[in-house]
Amino acid sequence: MKISSAAFLLVSIGFATAQPQSPFEKWDKEISSIEQRLKAAPPSKGGVFFVGSSSIRLWKLDKAFPGATNVGFGGSQIRDSAHFASRIILPYEPSVIVFYAGDNDIASKRTPNQVLEDFREFAKKIHDASPKTRILFLAIKPSVKRWEMHDQQLSANALVKEFCAKDSRLVYLDTVTIMLDSDGKPMPDLFVKDGLHLSDKGYALWNELVRKHMK
Repeated sequence: MKISSAAFLLVSIGFATAQPQSPFEKWDKEISSIEQRLKAAPPSKGGVFFVGSSSIRLWKLDKAFPGATNVGFGGSQIRDSAHFASRIILPYEPSVIVFYAGDNDIASKRTPNQVLEDFREFAKKIHDASPKTRILFLAIKPSVKRWEMHDQQLSANALVKEFCAKDSRLVYLDTVTIMLDSDGKPMPDLFVKDGLHLSDKGYALWNELVRKHMK
C-alpha cells in the first residue's frame, strides 16, 4: 500500500515531535530566573559563588558568607551546573566556587565514575574560562533518606577526592565524617523532616567547614 505525501509528512512530523528533549531543557525557566536576578544586581567579579543542587539553593548565605552569590537550583545534578555554567557562573569570573552536587546523581542511578567524569567536565569548563578559580567540592553527604546509597556515595567521593588532590585549585571538603554519629549513622538533627535536606544545625556544620578553606 502506497503512503501519500501528506500522510508521510504527518508521520514525519509525529516522529520529530516524539524525539526526546534535551535533559537540560527542564531547567530553562529556572536558569532564566537566575540570569535575571544576576543581571538586576550583578555580582562583583572575583567574588564567591555557591553552585549546585538544593543543598546550595536552600543555604542562607547572608549572615554566614556576606556578599556571596547563590546560583543553586534544586534537583540538579553535576552535569546540569556544567551545562549552564556559561550563563550563570562564567560571566562573573568568581575567585572561589563552593560546589555541592552528586547527591541527585547517585539517586538517579549515575555511577561513581560518571559522577567523577561530570565533575571533571565542570572543573574543566570553569578553568578553561577562569584558570585561577578555586573550586571547593563538598563531598556527597550521608543522609537519613538516602542511607541505602551511602556506599555508592562513598565510592564517588573517593574518586573525586583523588582527582582534587592532583590540582591545587580543587579542594575536597569532607562532609561525611562530621555528619555521622558514634555508630556511623547520619545524625537526624542535622536534617529537616524529609531526612534529606539540611537543618540549621546541619548548615552550621557546613558553614564552619567551608570557612576553614576560604581565602
